[in-house]
Amino acid sequence: MPGPVLVTGAGGFVGRHVCAALAAAGANVIRSTADITNRAELRAVVGGSQPGACLHLAAVAAIGVARAEPERAWAVNLHGTLNVAEAIRDLAPRCRMVFVSSADIYGASFRAGAALDEQALLAPLNTYGATKAAADLALGAMAAEGLAVLRLRAFNHTGPGQNADFVVPAFARQIARIEAGLAPPVIQVGALTPERDFLDVRDVARAYALAIAHAAELPGDTILNIASGTPRRVGDVLSALLAMAKVEVRVEEDPARLRPSDIPRAIGNAARARALLGWAPGIPWEQTLASVLEDWRARVQQEAK
Repeated sequence: MPGPVLVTGAGGFVGRHVCAALAAAGANVIRSTADITNRAELRAVVGGSQPGACLHLAAVAAIGVARAEPERAWAVNLHGTLNVAEAIRDLAPRCRMVFVSSADIYGASFRAGAALDEQALLAPLNTYGATKAAADLALGAMAAEGLAVLRLRAFNHTGPGQNADFVVPAFARQIARIEAGLAPPVIQVGALTPERDFLDVRDVARAYALAIAHAAELPGDTILNIASGTPRRVGDVLSALLAMAKVEVRVEEDPARLRPSDIPRAIGNAARARALLGWAPGIPWEQTLASVLEDWRARVQQEAK
């Protein structure tokens, strides 16, 4: 590992898993809780810690939250990211920045139906995707001016600890509440036909740790997709979770959960990550789903006490 690793957003869903993966790899992890929109606070952290690498995770990460709070999403996802990059450039020039971007930046390019690689056109279809695309492009410009930055475009990932703003834990939470007798045996869903490229968060965390370990070997403007390459229909994800349920559950469509810009299929090509990092997903999908459902069963039990 390239010296201390500063992790922004360390207390979030992905951050907790990544910090564990980095610690297991022997890294000296600096868990930052600094407000990245507060330039002075952030610069004090970066300047004081002098990290060898900075994994920038802090973001407004849920599409629905970004849509409801666009000013906050732009402030955090774009301007906060620029604050991180500028602090590294000015105060810790030997630090390698690893930016966690998103597959949502590809947006309308997914309509071709093919697995997209890193050369695909950025064409976001929602506020979240637009904010992440803007940050991704801004960092690309800074890389051309000398900033050493690795951009990781992660596809959908889930696992224990994720909140119900995302589709898999949203299903699991409803099932757990029905099992506990806290809700009627009806699960409310949005569109079930879209296909998405899902990963286990622990596989994603391992990819991020590998990226940091290999950062010094990679060009300063490297972009890598983190994807499984396997399309999974949202309705099949629901069916698999319902098969694990301890009660019979009826499914109803909730118009409020339908997204106006949904695309039929979104999958990625992560051949470059496999070649450059030696990374591939390793956790079976059924194990991922079971861990999400068990996590929500435990949370619902705590809520009921």
